[in-house]
This record gives sequence, C-alpha cells and structure tokens, in this order.
Amino acid sequence: GRRTQLFKGLPATSTVEENAAAGVSVYTFNVTVSPMSSGGVAILPTIINSNPLTEAFGIEPKGDLEFSVVTTGNPVLDYETMPKSFDLQIFVEDATGRTDLSILVVQIKDQNEHPVFRGNMAIQTVTVYVLEGTPMGHIYQVDAADPENAELKYSLLPESAPFSVLESGAIFSRKVFDYEKDPHCYFLNITVTDPDGLNSTKTVNINIININDEKPYFTTEQRIYRIPEEQRPGTIVANITAKDPDDEDSPSRLFYSIQSSGRYFSINPSTGVLQVTGRINRDAHPLRLHPNVSVILRVEDSPDGGNASEMEITIIIEDINDNPPECNPSIFRKEANENTTVGTFLLDLRNYCKDIDADPSNNQFSFTGLSGFGSNNFALESTVSGRLLVTKSVDLENPANPGVEVYSLTVRVQDIASPNYRSKYSFYTPSDIFLCYIIYIYIRIKPVNDFFPVFSRLSYEFNVPEITKVGSSIGRVNARDNDWPPSVITYSIVAGGGTRDYTNIFWISPTKGDVKILARLDYETTQKHILSVQASDQEKTAMVSVIVNVLEVNDEEPVCSPSFYSFQIPVNLAVGTNINGFRIECQDRDSDPRSFRYFIDEGNMNNHFTFSPNAGSNISRLILASRFNYESGLDTNWVYRLRVYITDDNLLSVKNKTTHLVKTGTVTLSIRVIPNPTTVIATTPAFTVVTKRENVYSESAWYVPFVITLGSLLLLGLLGYLGFLLAMWVRTHCPRADKADSAPLIHSTFCLSSQTMTKLNTVFDGEARDPVTGKMYEFNTRSGARRWKKNNEPLLPVPAMQVKSSATNESGQGMDRAEAPSRKEPLEKRKEPTAETKPSDKPSAGQSEAPGQDGMRLQKQKESEHGVLSSPAPQGRY
Repeated sequence: GRRTQLFKGLPATSTVEENAAAGVSVYTFNVTVSPMSSGGVAILPTIINSNPLTEAFGIEPKGDLEFSVVTTGNPVLDYETMPKSFDLQIFVEDATGRTDLSILVVQIKDQNEHPVFRGNMAIQTVTVYVLEGTPMGHIYQVDAADPENAELKYSLLPESAPFSVLESGAIFSRKVFDYEKDPHCYFLNITVTDPDGLNSTKTVNINIININDEKPYFTTEQRIYRIPEEQRPGTIVANITAKDPDDEDSPSRLFYSIQSSGRYFSINPSTGVLQVTGRINRDAHPLRLHPNVSVILRVEDSPDGGNASEMEITIIIEDINDNPPECNPSIFRKEANENTTVGTFLLDLRNYCKDIDADPSNNQFSFTGLSGFGSNNFALESTVSGRLLVTKSVDLENPANPGVEVYSLTVRVQDIASPNYRSKYSFYTPSDIFLCYIIYIYIRIKPVNDFFPVFSRLSYEFNVPEITKVGSSIGRVNARDNDWPPSVITYSIVAGGGTRDYTNIFWISPTKGDVKILARLDYETTQKHILSVQASDQEKTAMVSVIVNVLEVNDEEPVCSPSFYSFQIPVNLAVGTNINGFRIECQDRDSDPRSFRYFIDEGNMNNHFTFSPNAGSNISRLILASRFNYESGLDTNWVYRLRVYITDDNLLSVKNKTTHLVKTGTVTLSIRVIPNPTTVIATTPAFTVVTKRENVYSESAWYVPFVITLGSLLLLGLLGYLGFLLAMWVRTHCPRADKADSAPLIHSTFCLSSQTMTKLNTVFDGEARDPVTGKMYEFNTRSGARRWKKNNEPLLPVPAMQVKSSATNESGQGMDRAEAPSRKEPLEKRKEPTAETKPSDKPSAGQSEAPGQDGMRLQKQKESEHGVLSSPAPQGRY
C-alpha cells in the first residue's frame, strides 16, 4: 500500500484544441510494474478527480501498460465558455498493492470559429411581412456573433432587391411597395463574415401583404324589378354582382347586405342573390297604398367592415286575384218563430262580406248556390244584394215537420273576375288559389209554448229504510209536455218534507227529478212524509203528490243500566253465586226484550265470569263461573276489567244474522278480587289484604317529595304518640306474662302504613273433635279458621257475604269490610271471652303474619301454651 513511482511520463502538461471531437488523444503515458509482480496492474489508471470538475476526459489503453488520455465529447470543450486548463489526478495500483498518483495538466487551445446567427435565424428561415404602402425604413434586425468576439460584417444578395443591410445587421426597405404592381415575395441571403474571412449565411423571406385600399363597385346595371305578390320564400328576384380592384387577378371575396328593411327580401352575403324572404301581401298595408319597395344594397370587401359601396333598387309588387270574398262571421245563426210570416227578411249577407284584393278588378263578387237542409223554405232576393227571405212558415208540432228545429243552409260567394293562375306560387296555398267562399247559415225555428207539463204518474210513493244514507236518491219523478222540442222541465218541492227539527228533509234535482234525503230518517219519530212537487217549463206548471214511507230498521243500540260498575269479591266466593247481586237491565227502542244476547269480550281471563241468562231477556245477572286458583299460578290477575257486549240479534237465525243489521251496546265492569286474610283477631278473626300503591310524579315537581316527606314525618310522630299511649294502657290493664295462665288470648296486629285493609267477619259453620285432647272445635269451611267450641252453642249457618267499599283518604289508608247480613247481632255473641273469665272454655285462635320461621315457631308455641288450635296462614301472595 505504500506509494511507488509507477507512472512513466507523469506528471506532465499537454494541450488540446477546443471543439475537439470525442476520442481525440490528449496525452500518452506508461505504467511500470515490479518484476516481482506477475499479475500486472490490478487497478487500471483512472481519473479520480479533476480541477475543475469535468467529465470531458477519459483514459483508454493503447497497448500493454500504455495508456492515453482522450476527450469524451461530453461536454465539448469550448475555449470561450469553459476553463482554460484542467488538472487531472490519475491513480493506478499494481497486483502487489503498490499505488501511484500523478497529475496531468491539460490546457485548452483556442481556434478561430465561424460566426453564428442568434435568435430565430439560428434555428429557422425567418419570414418578414411588410404591408403595402409601408414607408421606407427598418424592417428587421439580424443578430449574429463571433465566438472570438471579433467585429463582423454583413452583406445582402441579390443586390437588385430593393433592400439594404447596415453594418449593425439592420435590414431596411428602399421603396414603398404596391401589392397590385410589385412582386409579392422577396428572398434575401444575409452573409456575416469575421476578420479572418470565415462567414455564415442565412435566408430571410420578405412577403408583401396586400391591404384593403380600394373600394368595390357594383357591376349590375338594372335598378327596377317587377314581381307578383304572394311569391314563395326563396323566389329569386335578381342576381347582384360587384367587383373589387384589390382582387383583379383573383375572384373577389365580397360581402353583400341589405341596408334598408329586410321585411320582404334578403340577399345571399356571398353570391349576391336577392330573393323573397317573407310573405308579400299586396292587399295589406303598407303595400296596399305603396306597392313600390326600395331596397338599398351594400357590398363590402371585408366581413368586419372595410371599403364599401351602396346601390338602391326598386321592386314593384303587382296585385293578383288571390283572395276570395270573405264574410265575417262566416257562420250565421238566426232565430225565427214557428209562425213567422212568408216574405220576412232574415239576413243581409253583403253587410258582412268583402274582397280585400287591392285592384278593383279583383274584388267584385256575387251570392249564388243557396242549398242545404230546408233550403226550399228560404230564398235569396238577388245574387248582388245577398238578402235572405222566408218563403214558407213552419209549425214544429205539425206531423209534416217531424221535430225539425234547425235548418242548415249554405251560400257560395264567388269572385266575378277570372282567377290568376300565376298565383300558384302563393305563400299559403301549394296549388291554385280557390276564389270562392262558403257561408253557413243555421236558422233555428223558435217554438211556442202551448202545452202544460204532465207527470208520468198521478202520484208517487217511495219506500225508504230509515238507515238510508244522507244524500242518497230515493226515487225519481218525471214530467214532460207536448211542445216540440220538449221543454226543459225543472222540479221543486213546494210543500211537505219537514219536521220539528229539520225544515227540509228532502231535496229534488231541478233538472233530473231525483229525490234525495238531506237528513237521517227516523221511523220511531215519523213513519210517513207527504211532499208536493212542482214541474215547470218556465211558463206553465203542474203539481204531483209524493209519499215517502219510512221503513223500520234495527238502527238503535241496546242501552243498559248501569253502563259502568265497580265492586269487590272474596277470592273464595262459591261458583254459581250472583256476584254482589249485580244485574243489568237493557232497553232497545226497535227490538224485542227477548232479542238480547250477552257476552264478555275483554278482560275475562280464564273465563271466571258469565251472565245468566246469556240470551232471551232484557235482564241478566253476573255469575261466578269458576273458582279462582292463585296458589298454583293459574290466576295472577287480582283486578278484572270486563267489557260486556249486548247485541239484539238473539231472535234472528244464523243466516239472517249475516244479512240483517245488528246493533251492540256495551257495559264496563271493574272487579277486584280480595285475597285470603293475613291477620286473625281473637274477638273477630279476620285477614288483612295489603295493596301497595306507588306514586309516580315528574322530577320537575320538586314540591311532591317535600310534601310527602313532611307528611310522613308528621304521621310517624302521631303514630309514635298513639303507640306510647297504647303501651301505657296495656301496662296498666293487662297482667304480667310470667303468671300462670296469664297469657293474653287476644293477639292483635297493627299495620301502620299507607295501605288498604279489608276485614271480614269469620263465621264457623263446621265442627270436629280434636284427636289429641278429645275436645270439640269449630271451623270455617272457606277460610279454614278454627276455635274451641263453646258448651251448648249451636252451629251457625253460613250467611251471604256483602262487600262494602269504604273511601280511601288522601294518605292511602282505607278499610274494606265484609259483614254478615244481620248487623244487629248482640255484642255478647260477637265478643270472645278473655282468659281471666273463661280460661277452660275456648282460647282464641288467631293467624298472624310472621317475617320468618322463627316468628311462626314462636306463634305456635304460644298457642300451645294457651290451648289454642292454630290454623295455617295462607301461602299465597297478597
């Protein structure tokens, strides 16, 4: 890796001419290697750096260990624009690792170069445009330069050209060019030469541009033209020609136009053909008074307005017989009474007809050819006057004129002058003009009203069901008279058809005679309406009687009392019981009492309720059809809202029920089922039904929780005070619990909450012997309550239960009581003896609701200590 002298001939200095082509040898050198190096050169000589940087040089091998520095041509060496000298660092390494680095200085040698054109002339042939008439002077600047910045000289060939070039390269024109006389194009060879005689040549093309400096002129000599009116659009009137002196050697490119009004004519802007554009009507203004049309034509040599000339021509419009006579109106409608006398004047046609042709010879006409249905009853006085007269009278009721009311006549209005068949080019008609006109005359024979209207019947009778929809047609009356044509009959109700509530129940169509109802009919109020209907033909009238029989239809609903009822029943009510003695009584204004059917449509879950009888009577009672079963979960609803439907179709057959109208009444019943008792009191065994209530209020009503909290605090305070007074009373009047046989027989339960309480008196209707003690006890077959049987006390029958609802106060506390029918039972029978008076007879058995099994066990222990036979509490939820 140590440096060794490997180059032979380096360092060195060499020169090369600018613009040298690629591959030109600049300098040749050798590389020497050690005799010990059998591998020769490992890294060939390489230019690793140059100052300044360039890629213009490279190294190529010329033989074994001989190399040459050559030009690459990228970039081409330029003495004027590039550095004048380059320092090339050349590196080499042999196979033993020895290296050498040496410098070759290459100097650029200047040489004389040809002048070069710059700008557009350097890349293309320049074309210079000179307008004719341009003054002599500068027209173009030639730009050239010498690479050695030497002074250049300019020359121009051919010398005969009317141009010159200055030493600065400016080209000048030496004359004013005329496009119509001088050549239109010049080719100049511009040569630029340096002091050593090197030169370059480029061509400049100078074109003379024609300008519009001459006015065109018309070559058409005719100035007056005659054409008939009503020529078709596109008809050629004249061919206008013109020339432009600027275009003597080529077809002129001229543009034609009309300067005056182009209402009737137009000219082709390129060809100068004058033709008809719009309708030319000689018979209308302004041509009717001034038939000569002056047209000013203009020719220009440029579409944007160059030199121009104008010429006026006159076109005379000739009248033709192109208009038939016209009548306004062309359709006449006249009236004549059927008793009009012969010779009566009806119509003067000449007052309505005219011919608008401008020439008097073309506007004369006559009236001929009276024809049409009934033309034998009329005639024209003369062909010139056009007066229409009556020649016969007509009676419309006469069998000889079977209902002829209108006669249709036609009259031909004919031009007297001969048609001008040249008018086949008319603007409106594709063929010859028809010079006749047809007038249509319709004569209506006005009838005389001679007859009265006559109805088709002496009277009319209509049967209408009372449920017919308001606005329905119930019948039609019809009348006519013998006049021809039949008169228009109008109908009206002049009497009848009203009630106390409605002035007009019926309406009749004035034109058709249809009778319609304006209010609902009611058979129960009015069964028959008698109307007086009048028919009128505007002059004479006739009357007829119309009887409307109202047919009874089942359109009244059953009305039942009460329509709403609410009551409570015990859960163990016997099947078949008339619930609370409830019954409904129904009435229907248009149905028999036996036509009622009763069925419960909504709310009867598990079909616990039914009505008896369910059909054939206007009175029915609510019956309990099946027992409630809440223990198994079959029943879960404690409140039933029954919707009872009462229909009046019981007496109809199955087929008639689908076709006849059936009405239905409704009754709503609210039934609350009272659960088994939850508390048993010694004196009067009973149970407590607890109904929870939940107040729902809006969160925005902040005062609601405040009032509830304040009221609850006051209530708790009051209840606490009452509890204190009760405890003091019990402590004062009751014996201590540790004395023998001193346990109280009265077990009381106090429910201090916002709840509803229902208290039922228990009646013991069964008895049995206790297998343990051998004593007799009584029990209630429904509730299961038991007590020890009193000596010599008979078994009481089960009375009917009556449920009374008490109102619930604002705090949600209320009391529902079920009492026996006899409220005058002696107090002695309803009051149970205490343990102090009769300890051996019958301790009171009560049912209390304990919170858990410990409470139940304690209750049973107390009852066993006092000899009380306990009955299990109901297991269902209350």
